[in-house]
Amino acid sequence: MRFRPCIDIHNGKVKQIVGGSLKDEGNRAQENFVSEQDAPFYARLYRENHIRGGHIILLNSADSEYYSATKHQALSALREYPQGLQVGGGITPENAEEFLDAGASHVIVTSYVFKGGRINWENLERIRRCAGRECLVLDLSCRKLDGEYRIVTDRWQKFTDVTVTPDTLKLLRDCCSEFLIHAVDVEGKASGIETELVRLLASLRDFPVTYAGGVGNFDDLEELRRAGENRVDVTIGSALDLFGGPMNWETVLKVCELTEKNLKI
Repeated sequence: MRFRPCIDIHNGKVKQIVGGSLKDEGNRAQENFVSEQDAPFYARLYRENHIRGGHIILLNSADSEYYSATKHQALSALREYPQGLQVGGGITPENAEEFLDAGASHVIVTSYVFKGGRINWENLERIRRCAGRECLVLDLSCRKLDGEYRIVTDRWQKFTDVTVTPDTLKLLRDCCSEFLIHAVDVEGKASGIETELVRLLASLRDFPVTYAGGVGNFDDLEELRRAGENRVDVTIGSALDLFGGPMNWETVLKVCELTEKNLKI
């Protein structure tokens, strides 16, 4: 289990928000934390501590008045830590190359691939050809509806007809290099993880997957390690002391490094 850091950018600022509260109308979100530091500050911190594989998420739509400021922050962070961070949020074949050229190790895609509430195989092939499978991460962030984890798009606002199941994971794993999955119902709440979802993700073997959502303390982190069979990587946002929370980020890193070493033994 590896620690994967995050830099979430909304309205041109690094923030931690309650995921399900994000609204395009009025560029609104329930905020847990608004940083006084810019995105390059966090990118530099991650680089100096050799923490790789984190993600930058642009939380404004492309037609938002704040998109330009949000994008500027993202590009500046990528240049601060070339090949150390992934980037997602409105990624399409038209802009993927710009982010990769700026230093992104991978581009993260949801809405473009799950357009119209289903898997758009033509779009998936386009973005795969553009970015290359080795640089493509599929974001299967989901919310529970009628007892199933359904992938959500457009900044987690729209449900699709695609469910996160072992069959879905097997179907899509050949199209990308890894998965990123936010449990949107608990994202930003630090109220405990979606254990059922983590167990489902643990069914993957020898394929990178990162889970985000609900980790609020070290007991939650241990629960994630157990449920994920030490194979599911973790992102922690609002609970991390870097973003105003109670969990010391250096201790989190040590715990995750220890579990990674144990896995290799």
